[in-house]
Amino acid sequence: MYMTRMISLLAVISVLLITEGVDAQVIVVTPPVRPPVTRARRQRNRNQPPFVPTVNVSVGYGFPDLDRNYLPDYYGINRGNSSQSGVITGSVNYQFSRRMSIGVMVAHGVVSAPYYDYYSSSSPNFTGRLEAWSFMINLVRYFPISATVTPYLRTAIGINTWQQEYTDPTGSKVAVTGADLPDLARQFALGVRLRLSQRAGLFFEAGYGKYILNSGLSIKL
Repeated sequence: MYMTRMISLLAVISVLLITEGVDAQVIVVTPPVRPPVTRARRQRNRNQPPFVPTVNVSVGYGFPDLDRNYLPDYYGINRGNSSQSGVITGSVNYQFSRRMSIGVMVAHGVVSAPYYDYYSSSSPNFTGRLEAWSFMINLVRYFPISATVTPYLRTAIGINTWQQEYTDPTGSKVAVTGADLPDLARQFALGVRLRLSQRAGLFFEAGYGKYILNSGLSIKL
């Protein structure tokens, strides 16, 4: 009887030890689950050189100048084809990470158009002219795909300052109601920056606000 109890006790202990061993083996062998995207991203970061903040200056020319949309219309007067000078753009941005920069963008442009009487269109009755300076906070989000090509998204918002005048062919001022000119300036654009050297590059943009198309030169200080 005593021997039977000892054998039973040893059997129970053996089963418990085997079970614990199997459980421990499963815990040790099971690897941690990590998303493959995270590993790939870490590998890319290791392959890139350390990021150094920079100041970038760019100068460009935008087309067309959308301020022409604010030239007024008058009853009984036909507005002719508008002409423009600009938009000339300039920006200074502080790039504080690989993917973000913040700065200031300035735009300047002039649009004008002749106004004709419906019954006498041989010469304009007067000419309307709008000149605008725009000062905007500029936020750029970069999407680098290689060392030489960097697409980006630009969001800029700020204020307009206007000068408007209407003159007849003799140069005299015409007393007419001016355009309803907005104080808010804005520009949204999708662009790409092409690096030509360590400090210089070209950029091309398409968007809406002060212009639809814009291109120019970018310099890293």
